[in-house]
Amino acid sequence: MYKKIAVVILMLTGCSSTAQQHPPFLKSADKASVPVVAKPVTKPSLQPKQIGPYRAASVSGDYAGYSDLQRFIDGMVQKHGFSRDYLNGLFSQAKRKQWTLDYLHKSDQAAKPGAKPAPGGWTRYRAKFLDERHINSGVSFWMKHGETLRRAEDKYGVPAEYILGILGVETSYGGYIGNHRIIDALTTLAFDYKRRGDYFRGELENFLIMAGKEGFDPAKPVGSFAGAMGLGQFMPTSFLKWAVDFNGNGRKDLWNPEDAIGSVANYFAQHGWQSGQPIVTPAKLNGAQAHTLETGVNHQYTLPQFKQAGVIPARYCQCEGPLHLILLRKSIGDDYWIGHPNFYVITRYNQSSYYAMAVHDLAMAIKSRYRKTQMVSR
Repeated sequence: MYKKIAVVILMLTGCSSTAQQHPPFLKSADKASVPVVAKPVTKPSLQPKQIGPYRAASVSGDYAGYSDLQRFIDGMVQKHGFSRDYLNGLFSQAKRKQWTLDYLHKSDQAAKPGAKPAPGGWTRYRAKFLDERHINSGVSFWMKHGETLRRAEDKYGVPAEYILGILGVETSYGGYIGNHRIIDALTTLAFDYKRRGDYFRGELENFLIMAGKEGFDPAKPVGSFAGAMGLGQFMPTSFLKWAVDFNGNGRKDLWNPEDAIGSVANYFAQHGWQSGQPIVTPAKLNGAQAHTLETGVNHQYTLPQFKQAGVIPARYCQCEGPLHLILLRKSIGDDYWIGHPNFYVITRYNQSSYYAMAVHDLAMAIKSRYRKTQMVSR
């Protein structure tokens, strides 16, 4: 699913999206297309819970007079049974986030569709997450929530270290979940960000459905500038599809570590995670033909196709299923890796290969440090 500001908007894969300076779960190393509209996942009852003291005959404040908002309210009343006065009162509280619009305007102008990752980009990107703070905090989180992580692995087949890799990259294990009110973020992007307005109106619709289902005041939660929420930075549509009540208290709460752990594991499982299967394998490129292959998860190959082109696994691998050629541009030289189906699953959280590789590397570093800590404590 906050640091990755450009990532959430440009790619917004579905979950998360913390926004990092690269790719959307927004921006950079390989970008992939995203659905234009986030459609409601489920149709709630005709009388959804409407929490909060919001009542008004018309919308006032920053969004007074917005015809698109009035049409949106009409739809929420007709399709989902919301009270018009309630929504008028709620949106009267919404604040227009000019900073977000200015940032995205600059980001859109700077974006170069199809551009290859810049030299040294991987080295800089990796350094943001593969540091002592992220690794040690991941180990501490594992030690504190070990039983929950074991339950998640048993139920969904996703190793603890990869759940921690996501939580570390997204929010540093809840250390930074964002400080934007979700209602402000989504309202701004739904009605003032024309390029992705349809998408964010869908997310706003699902956020209000989510608030009704879970029984919370929609003006209270805070998250990323793009509306991503909790330790795993789920967007509302992803919440409705894949969030789980993993602590059994009757609510799905992505700000709760147990529910966040279970929800990330479920997200991976529902996107095809294969327990016990590889993530990436280092590769060697022999010959000019190998360098003509397209890199990134939008292009897939078989092992015979790789070998014919001169892409050779640098070690033995179980190279079954669709494979991807991953390019990592370091400060000195480039690295090539073979991405397996589980690597592709990680990119369903954020469509950047750099993001997925950072999750993998952080997961491996946390696992190694955790094992050493356990050995010392025995």
